[in-house]
Amino acid sequence: MTTRNLEALFEPRSIALIGASSRPGSVGQVAARNLTAAGFAGSISFVNPHETEVAGRTVARTVADLAEAPDLALIATPAATVPDLVSELGRGGCRAAVVLSAGFEAPGEEMRLRQAVLDVARPHLLRIVGPNCLGVLSPASRVNASFAHVMPDAGGVALVSQSGAIAAAALDWAPAHGVGFSHVVTVGDSADVDVGDLLDYLATDRATRAVMLYLEGVGDARKFMSAARAAARNKPVAVLKAGRSAEGAKAAFSHTGALAGAEAVYDAALRRAGLLRVETLDALFDAILAFNAGLSTCGERLAILTNGGGAGVLAVDALEVTGARLAEFGPETLAALGAVAPPHSSRRNPVDILGDARPDLYGRAMDVLLAAAEVDAVAVFNCPVAVADSSEAAQAVIEAARRAKRRLPVLGAWLGETAAQPARAKFAAAQIPAYATPERAIAAFAQLVRARRAHDLLIEAPGADPAPFDAKSARAVVEDALAQGRTTLTDPEARSILRAYGVPVVQSLSAETPQAAGQAAARLGGRVALKILSRDISHKSDVGGVRLGLAGAAEVELAARDMLASVTAMRAAAKIDGFVVERFIERPHAEELLAGLVQDPTFGSLVMVGQGGIAVQVVSDRTLGLPPLNAPLARDMIARTRVARLLAGYRDRPPADVAALERVLVALGGLAIDLPEVTELDINPLLCDAEGVLAVDARIAIRRPDAATPRPAIMPYPAQLARDVEIGGERLHIRAIQPQDAAGLVDMVDRSDPRDVNLRFSGGMRHLTPELARRLSQIDYDRHLGLVAVDASGATIGVVRLVRDPEGESGEFSLMVRSDHQARGIGGRLLQLIVDYARSVGLTTVWGDVARANDRMRALAYELGFAALPSKDSSRVRVTLRLASSRRPIAAPAPAGSQGSG
Repeated sequence: MTTRNLEALFEPRSIALIGASSRPGSVGQVAARNLTAAGFAGSISFVNPHETEVAGRTVARTVADLAEAPDLALIATPAATVPDLVSELGRGGCRAAVVLSAGFEAPGEEMRLRQAVLDVARPHLLRIVGPNCLGVLSPASRVNASFAHVMPDAGGVALVSQSGAIAAAALDWAPAHGVGFSHVVTVGDSADVDVGDLLDYLATDRATRAVMLYLEGVGDARKFMSAARAAARNKPVAVLKAGRSAEGAKAAFSHTGALAGAEAVYDAALRRAGLLRVETLDALFDAILAFNAGLSTCGERLAILTNGGGAGVLAVDALEVTGARLAEFGPETLAALGAVAPPHSSRRNPVDILGDARPDLYGRAMDVLLAAAEVDAVAVFNCPVAVADSSEAAQAVIEAARRAKRRLPVLGAWLGETAAQPARAKFAAAQIPAYATPERAIAAFAQLVRARRAHDLLIEAPGADPAPFDAKSARAVVEDALAQGRTTLTDPEARSILRAYGVPVVQSLSAETPQAAGQAAARLGGRVALKILSRDISHKSDVGGVRLGLAGAAEVELAARDMLASVTAMRAAAKIDGFVVERFIERPHAEELLAGLVQDPTFGSLVMVGQGGIAVQVVSDRTLGLPPLNAPLARDMIARTRVARLLAGYRDRPPADVAALERVLVALGGLAIDLPEVTELDINPLLCDAEGVLAVDARIAIRRPDAATPRPAIMPYPAQLARDVEIGGERLHIRAIQPQDAAGLVDMVDRSDPRDVNLRFSGGMRHLTPELARRLSQIDYDRHLGLVAVDASGATIGVVRLVRDPEGESGEFSLMVRSDHQARGIGGRLLQLIVDYARSVGLTTVWGDVARANDRMRALAYELGFAALPSKDSSRVRVTLRLASSRRPIAAPAPAGSQGSG
């Protein structure tokens, strides 16, 4: 369950407080006061066997004594009583309960009591928030089901917190800054309702413009990622993730595992989900200010207006480290500034209008900057002076922002405290975020820029692998090693795995004896590297198991005998399998990189890249990414490493072939999906220069997957759905939609009859914009499936899609076939395929809203067994098909009859 019955939390018809109390300072007393004082329009009832009246209201002795079952129950009783109370509430028809009670965390009791609550709630679909939480507040509905000390104003920002203390701090901070909330939810121990559920609800909540999260951990990674990605597509989501210390990092088999660390994993996950991660509580509050004002994202070109040069300098210093930049004014903007600014003021960016700047000068300068095409946002500062009124200057800025034709983000910083307070109050009332210092304003601007970048990456959805991988041969190697009871692969086995996934590896030969090693060197010719071969030794250089630059059979044989003696002395228990002789690679301009995989217990396998070599752990330069990857996602990973600056080239070193490195990361992402048995993979070094990449050394750890093995946090591209069909004498290829289909969708709509387009898309749309086409083709396959039919020329001639509800029980379909290919059975085949898919994944219902005028689409739906249901929209008909769920692979469907666009 996810969003089912959550509306009872935020818009209940009635509320009952179980454990209401008149004892001053008790949770029951505060909760009763909050409920009654909030102005809730529905009925409120209290239950307590030991009280007769609380807050002027008669108190029922038991839940059974209530006149009616409440929509929402607020429970503030000892933990041991909660299961029976929830059971009784559920039987009466209560739909949601907020459990404030602590005590579930007691040793030995936590799991038993929590499970007991869930067991009695689930048969009634009664949703549980908590236990051990501050509660739920929904100001627009006047719901204060909490023991918080203040009721916030209604606003557009939702706050979801895994800490009641952080939520209480935000509630206390908000009034002074003019911030209101749509909803505030503290999830406590998240026995039932968790952050993912709430993100799913808030993603489509019209009262919520932005979401703020305080996060300490994630349970179900795929559920969280799907919900977070869905929410972030619709509105900005900022998250403060606590617990950044390195203590969570565990010792691991390879450098890769040792470098991973819990925080690096969360960085990767939150970034891939399109969320804006902030580092401090101050930064979270700054983001709330910006999002509360309706700001979401913006470009990177900032104009700065100030009456003090020092404030401008501080802002520029702060801007430099954000990756954003000052706007470069064009001739028209410079001339316009010259016409309004004093003679000795600076017309360049930052624009310094001097300390005696009057309010009207602020207004005229703002008019110029807000109209400049080369400006994406304006930061405006004021330092208090005796000759000009700071509050009036703020009013001038507010009026300029109101009359501007371009709605650019405006961020203020009125310095000081006493003189600045009236101005900040005006900004708060006008919904313009105002900060105490230039640095804070610049940090908030940087958040908006990062939010845009995160949103841009969010639409990257890797499709089918661009190059075929030999997963079958790689799996055979892994299965053979597991059958022998091994947990690591030998050097030759690791190289064979990499070759199967297209990763270039250095040429090498295996040898069982020193004499055979010499012979192998002779066959390779030239200088060689000699390495010990042992499944018990991971880091060969630590035991003297690596010799470089050897030449000739005699030298190699002698070095092998010395190495064998040395390694045996240091690791007597290790089983020595022989030696690996490989060509000695001399690429003096190559950077030594680390690339690999690490398996996180929550988010599953992640791809890693960074600076390599023997000092890899000291340098600690790495970034992680969730598979599957595509080239843009891999490129973003590389760009976030420090070694990326070296790869760009310097002095006599030409730029490295970064595209080749991207292909390696994409391949590793594919390997992680195909081979969940691989728990760690470490390529170090991976040489990268202008000639490409070359894996010199690799280690791979394996383990048979079991119930504890985490699944991929992001569902990969469903390549197994592809098929070739013949319909009406035409050969078509049907497969899951992928990002490169965006142009084909635009073309399909453009080549269709306007009437068909209007039937498919409400609102009079005639053409598919490239942006909408990208959104339709770059999807989260866990929630959303699109199938495209492509003809022999590569043109898209039909598309059907299914969007699953968060509960995983029903899905909405939509269908369109290009006008000149209709009435051939293509639409029927596509719709049948999507119905078969829905059945295979366990959905019970497939439905769609079809234009009433679309007779052919309705006829097709009825032919496939859909039934018409009443619709609130008189222009559309809802058609619904009940399924017998079977969770089986999709069978090839029989040809269907006529079709149309739905």
